[in-house]
Amino acid sequence: MTRGAQREAVAYLRTTHNVSERRACSVLGVVRALVRYRSCRPPDTALRERLTELAAERRRIGYRRLAVFLRRDGFADNIKKIHRLYKEEKLQVKRRKGRKKAVGTRAPLPRAERIDQVWILDFISDALSDGRRFRVLGVMEQCARECLTLEADTFIPGLRVVRELDLLVAKRGAPEIIVSDNGPELTSRAVLIWAASRGIKDWRRIATR
Repeated sequence: MTRGAQREAVAYLRTTHNVSERRACSVLGVVRALVRYRSCRPPDTALRERLTELAAERRRIGYRRLAVFLRRDGFADNIKKIHRLYKEEKLQVKRRKGRKKAVGTRAPLPRAERIDQVWILDFISDALSDGRRFRVLGVMEQCARECLTLEADTFIPGLRVVRELDLLVAKRGAPEIIVSDNGPELTSRAVLIWAASRGIKDWRRIATR
């Protein structure tokens, strides 16, 4: 029984049977001090509000990846606290069969005003003559419409995306804005941490569904 449920049970006995708190706790086998305890934790209003906002913007991202965005915004709270608030606010991702929901937003694409202000990332999928599937990661600089890289492989996880982006940043510097779809490789924890470490605060994930 949770502490809240214990308090409710004690209160119920006291109200309905007109017994003392001590007697109610004894009957229920509840430690009286725990029933009387009141949390001294601060309300965490700002953290709760920002966590709720991020969860609404990125509807299919769990608390661990939301924590990356919170740290980017200056919140230094540990993952256990974020998880607790995440559950208290009932922000858990709901799983539904037969239907996929968007991770990204539906904001319009930004228009670049200068070179390397906006990069666009995209994946292309195809098959070889023997039927094996492969994917191509493409990165385009929007202002000059220059293709910066094309990387093909049968499997390109988030860590591989980070490696390729690091090579480009070493040559050209980091962009201000990155635009991509909401695929799992581009919403992975590795990619989110990389973007935060590079100071890229504006990564626009366009919902494809």
